[in-house]
Amino acid sequence: MRKNFALCGMVGGAIFVSSGVCGQDAAGPTVAPDQTVAVETGPSVTPEPTVVAEPSVTPSIVPEPTAIPQTSPVIPVPTPIGPQPAITPPPEIPPPITPPPSTSGAPELSAVQTSSTFQWSEKGAPSFELNQAVLTALQQNPDILRAKQEIERTRGIILEIGAQALPHVSPRGDLTWTDPNLGGSSFSGGSGGGTGGSVSGGTDTAYAIRITGTQLVFNYGTFRSIRGTFFQRDSAYFGFRSTVDLVIATVKTQFYQVILNRSLIGVQEESVRLLESQLKDQQNRFEAGTVPRFNVLQAQVQLFNQIPNLIAARNNYRISILTLAKTLGLDFNPARGIASPLRVVGELVFIPRKVSLLEAIELGKQNRPFLKQARANVFNQIEQVHVAIGNFLPNFVNSGGYEIFSSPFTTDFDAAAKGWVFQLEGNWALWDSGETYGRVKQQRALLSQAKITYDDDVRQVELEIQQAASNLVQNRELIQATEKNVEQADEAVRLAKARLDAGAGTQLDVLNAQVQLTTAQSTRLQALFGYNSSLAEFDRVTGAQSNYTEMFNAGAPRATRSRRYYTGSDVDATGKRKPNSGLQPGPVTPMSGEGESK
Repeated sequence: MRKNFALCGMVGGAIFVSSGVCGQDAAGPTVAPDQTVAVETGPSVTPEPTVVAEPSVTPSIVPEPTAIPQTSPVIPVPTPIGPQPAITPPPEIPPPITPPPSTSGAPELSAVQTSSTFQWSEKGAPSFELNQAVLTALQQNPDILRAKQEIERTRGIILEIGAQALPHVSPRGDLTWTDPNLGGSSFSGGSGGGTGGSVSGGTDTAYAIRITGTQLVFNYGTFRSIRGTFFQRDSAYFGFRSTVDLVIATVKTQFYQVILNRSLIGVQEESVRLLESQLKDQQNRFEAGTVPRFNVLQAQVQLFNQIPNLIAARNNYRISILTLAKTLGLDFNPARGIASPLRVVGELVFIPRKVSLLEAIELGKQNRPFLKQARANVFNQIEQVHVAIGNFLPNFVNSGGYEIFSSPFTTDFDAAAKGWVFQLEGNWALWDSGETYGRVKQQRALLSQAKITYDDDVRQVELEIQQAASNLVQNRELIQATEKNVEQADEAVRLAKARLDAGAGTQLDVLNAQVQLTTAQSTRLQALFGYNSSLAEFDRVTGAQSNYTEMFNAGAPRATRSRRYYTGSDVDATGKRKPNSGLQPGPVTPMSGEGESK
C-alpha cells in the first residue's frame, strides 16, 4: 500500500513539473493588445518605441495609452487569458482649500483691515457734542433761515396793506413844446384836464405842476385786510417756532444715528475678529488631522458672510455723518477732500423718564406752535370773509393839492395860474349781479376748511404724542430685555469655545453662538438709539423741545401777548369755550419763555 502511494506521488510531481515547463514556454514574451514594447539595442543606443496592434481578446473597451519612450528595458507583461473587466478611473479629489499665501516680506492683513479700502479719516475734523450741533443748526440750518425770512416777508405785507389806509402824496409835472410852424400851441391845465386851442401869437411851450395828496376816508374791506396781515405775521412766527422744534429733533436723531452706526462698526469688527480666530484655529486643527476639512470650509464661509456686514456698517456711518453735516449747514471743504467733515463726540445712554400720557397730551395741545399756527390761519380767514363783505359798503377817498399851470400866452412863471384843489370821491356798488356775494361765499367756505383743518390738527397732535409715548415704552422694554440677553450671549460664546476645545462640542455651536452674540449686541444698540430718538420726538410733539426768548428786534411778538392763542382742550378753533364739553378750562400754560398771557 505504501509503495503504491509513494509511486503515485512521484508520478503526480513529475506531471506538475512538466506542466510548469510547458506553461513557461507558452507564456513567452508576447505583446499585449494595444501595448507599447521598447526594444533595447545596446547601452549607447536610445530605445525607440514600437507599437504592435493585435486584435483585442476582451469585449470591453480599454483606453489606449500614449507611447512614451523608456530609457530602461521594459519587463514583458504576460497576456491575460479570458475577458477582462473595464477599468474605471477613481473620482478626482479636489485639493484642500487654503488661504492664499501672503506676499513675501509684507505683513498679513486681517479681514478687518482688508475690507476697508475707502480712505475715510476723521483726523483734524471739528468735533461736535450734541449741544454744539443744535446751536450750529439754529444758526446755519437753511430751513430755519427760510422760516425767519418768512417772518420778514409778512412784515412787508403788513406795511403794504397798511399803507392803503395812510396818506399818499404824489407830485407830477408836465412840459409840452409845439413847433411854431403849427400855427399856435395847445396846452392843458387845471385839475379838470381842459385843453386849450391854438392861439395866434401864443407861446410854443406849456407846463403844469401838481402836488396831490390822497387819503382813504372809509373802506371796510381795507381795514379788515390790515387786521388779517397781523394774523399772517403770527402764523409765520409760529411756523418759525415749529421749524425750530423740528430741526432740533432732526439734529438729535441724526446725531444719535451717527453714534449708533459707529457702535455697529465696532460690533461687526469684533465679530469678524472672532471669526478670523475661529478660522485659524480650525486650520491648525485640520493640519494636525483632528478635524475634517469641512470645519475649515464652514469657518471660511461664515467669515466671508460677515465681512459684507462690516463694509455696509462703515458705509452707513459715512452717510450718516454727511447727512448730519448737511443738516447743520456745513459747506464742503475741498481741503479735506473725502475726509470726514466733522467728528461726533458722545455715546448712547439710557436715561429713564416717567411719562404721564394725559398730562403730555394736554401739554402738547397748549404748547405746540403747530396748533397756534393753525389758529392764526383761522383768524386770518375770518378777516378775509369781512374783506369780501366790505364790497357791499360804500368807499370814500379824499384828495387835494396845489396846482400850477402856465399861461397860453407866455412862459413867465409869474403869469402862471396857481391854486388849491380839493376833491372828495365816493362810490357804492349797489348792484354787481352777485359778484360780491360769490366772493363772500368762497371766503366762508375757506373759513370752514380752516376750522376743519384746525380740528384735524388737534387730533394729529394727540396721535403724535401717543405714538411717541408708545415708542418710548417699547424701546425702554427692549433695552431692559437686551441688557441681560447680551450677557447671556457672551457667556454662550465662551462656553461653546470651551466645549469645542474639550472635544465635547462642535464648531457649528461656536458659530451659532457668535451669530447670536452679534445679533444681541446690535439689537441693544438699536434699542438705545430708538429710545433716545423717541425721546427727542416726544419733546417735539409736546412742545417742550426748547426754551425761547421771545424778543425780535427789541420787541416781543404780538402773538406772545394775547390769550387768543390758547389752544387747550376746552376751546374750539376760534378760541371760544366748547359747549357741554365736560372739560374744565385749564390754566393757560405759558409757552417756554413766553411769560404770563394778558
